[in-house]
Amino acid sequence: MKVVVIGAVAAGTKAAAKLKRENPGCEVLVLTKSTDISYAGCGLPYYVGGLIQTREQLVVNTPAKFSALTGVDVKVATEVVALDRAAKTVTAKDLTTGENQTYAYDKLVIATGASPFVPPVVGKELDGVYVMRTPDDAVSMRASIQAGNMKRAVVVGGGFIGLEVAENLKAQNVAVDVIDMAPTILPNFLDTEMAKYCEKTLKKEGINIYTNTPLKAILGNGKVEQVDIGTDAPLAADACVLAIGIRPNTQFLNATGIEMFKGTILTDEHLLTNDPDIYAVGDCAMVKNRQTGKPAWSPMGSTANIAGRIAAQNLAGKDKTYAGVLGTGVAKLAGIQIGRTGLTEEAAKAAGFDAISVLCVMDDKAHYMPDASIFIIKLVADKASRKLLGVQVLGKGAVDKVVDIAVVGLSMEATVDQLSNLDFAYAPPFSTAIHPFAHALNILLNKMDGVMNSMTPAEFAVGAADEYTILDVTIKEGTIPGAPYVNFPKDLSQAEKYAKDAKLLLVCNRGKRGYLLQNRLKSKGYTNTKVLEGGVTFNTDLL
Repeated sequence: MKVVVIGAVAAGTKAAAKLKRENPGCEVLVLTKSTDISYAGCGLPYYVGGLIQTREQLVVNTPAKFSALTGVDVKVATEVVALDRAAKTVTAKDLTTGENQTYAYDKLVIATGASPFVPPVVGKELDGVYVMRTPDDAVSMRASIQAGNMKRAVVVGGGFIGLEVAENLKAQNVAVDVIDMAPTILPNFLDTEMAKYCEKTLKKEGINIYTNTPLKAILGNGKVEQVDIGTDAPLAADACVLAIGIRPNTQFLNATGIEMFKGTILTDEHLLTNDPDIYAVGDCAMVKNRQTGKPAWSPMGSTANIAGRIAAQNLAGKDKTYAGVLGTGVAKLAGIQIGRTGLTEEAAKAAGFDAISVLCVMDDKAHYMPDASIFIIKLVADKASRKLLGVQVLGKGAVDKVVDIAVVGLSMEATVDQLSNLDFAYAPPFSTAIHPFAHALNILLNKMDGVMNSMTPAEFAVGAADEYTILDVTIKEGTIPGAPYVNFPKDLSQAEKYAKDAKLLLVCNRGKRGYLLQNRLKSKGYTNTKVLEGGVTFNTDLL
């Protein structure tokens, strides 16, 4: 069997290598437009920031090394420009000679990836305009910094890549502004209140965030000097990084009859296209969401590797299916790390779930450890089935451990009850005795079962507390200006002076003291108390 693979970054090389392991006698040819293969695209911002020292560290395999290890034939600088499904051939242009050559296949794997979107704005051709997709992009950017040519940069795009680039530019003492058209950074990845907390953190780290802000033009005489954002005061800059998003590299398929949606190739659970001899994997392909069953685009290296492996197994005659993605992701940003898996609260409601959420602030490890910090964890569940639907987590520590536990729970369609008493690892340098994830689950269970009555930060932000009297239950009096202080647990008189049916919002540092006071007041007949989730730690700007 002759298999041609188009593309050689994550999905393409994984599919090719796995297929040769499954079926060593199979003839596998990889065609790639780039001269590099199997490079660490996700590591590029860290080369800019200096954490990765050399370009060679970004390249996992050279073509010669990959061929020697796997037995796969690799042709670089070879761009596939046409597909003839009837003849089962692809036409590729040799980018060195300019000549076209035709390659026959029995089976085809399309793994052409995606390219950065460059908007049609004035100034996009100026010196100092960058994208972040290949090792050469990162090398060029770092060279400019080291030459002293980049002192102030505007990053266009508040997604993962844009924010990771911003962090690493800041690490190189470049002043950074981030602009995004969306109402918040990380749109569709985090719920609004979680994204705004990240914005606040980034601003404290010296990165300016401008949301609801368009890129109008890039201005300068031969090189970037300003970025027009539609106001009277353009942003000063000597570099502009376009991290607006990516577009699938599928233009050569437009007249082939391969089914696509917004440029992505539609695939089934076996990673097959509508042609039984053609698979599609990686950033160019559409998969499905594991929870909703709806089509989902997941341009992630993790998804690419899983899909490439499954496609290869099916090419080798096995029957393997891909259950779909959960939207899992983690990122290291300036001053904070973020993670998510499953549905956000906004997405869960849009999908028709009767969603309930809770936001918790807790220690990420034993509080007496020198590097102890906090996790902010938001859990989303379905009220009727009590199944966990999603997790979002922010903190300076290992947020990925919370995310990965949740991935397993979501994949097993576990309920909050089933997950709450698992035997998680504990030692002071790693965790708290009650694991942070279990702690958050317990709080959610209390809310679902009516043991705790609370108000979410999102509800608080839109005025849900307008009819409530805020009581300050923090450790230090005067933390909430103008609010009556309850010296809990020593003196409850400031709370008990209110009528038993009075609407009281109990606000402490994180939520725990408020919950304990609520429990005490309930025992005394109080019926309308609520605890503000996240306390002043999360809601500082709103109090």
